[in-house]
Amino acid sequence: MSAPGTPRIDLNADLGEGFGVWRLGDDDALLGIVSSANVACGFHAGDPLTMRRVSASAVGAGVAVGAQVAYRDLAGFGRRFVDVAPDELAADVLYQLAALDGIARAAGGGVSYVKPHGALYNAVVAHEAQARAVVDAVVAHGRGLPVLGLPGSALLRAAAAAGLPTVREGFADRGYTPEGTLVPRGAPGALVHEPAEVARRAVRMAVDGTVVAVDGSVVPVDVRSVCVHGDTPGAVGLARAVRAALETAGLAIAPFAG
Repeated sequence: MSAPGTPRIDLNADLGEGFGVWRLGDDDALLGIVSSANVACGFHAGDPLTMRRVSASAVGAGVAVGAQVAYRDLAGFGRRFVDVAPDELAADVLYQLAALDGIARAAGGGVSYVKPHGALYNAVVAHEAQARAVVDAVVAHGRGLPVLGLPGSALLRAAAAAGLPTVREGFADRGYTPEGTLVPRGAPGALVHEPAEVARRAVRMAVDGTVVAVDGSVVPVDVRSVCVHGDTPGAVGLARAVRAALETAGLAIAPFAG
């Protein structure tokens, strides 16, 4: 347990992204490292049994459960933009959120926050209509859950306007543009693989509130939560390195949401 007054930072990862007999990432190992688990809700990855298993393990480990909501895109792992009507997107997000919340409640917990995944996450940085659709779903769910997203995004603006708590997130293992957005996957510099570098980036985000973009410029990223992707090769090693570096820097790892 950290001393009173110790600065805190949340460490999150995407979990439960297997489907049927297909497994992706080491959920159990990551649950021993992170403080928040973004659990896939079945539209881009995950299935009811996986959702139940990961939720129960997260509750048992004292890890906050977040709804990792996405486009209806199993084949593309939710990484393809879908030009879906706002009312349909809101219904899809509400469906995913309510399903995971029910499963997590059966495990003795509940969903503590909402985070879009993949292409939806990137879209709602600037896509006002889809950002409002995601927020409409969270509001309709009725529990006033925090929304986790990129600093300065349309999503966080819409959530704040709706009276929802907002949480700014940084990505230790992803490259940033000079504008503070994520470098598209497949572009040079999109992914950061070396554990020591990922750990340094996490500490810089958490302590200094900045990140070095792919062009060498310094970008402000004042964050309350740091993400390490659970599907990245070597994700467990990266997460361990990040946690150790954050703790060495004097930060307590703790969920931002109860």
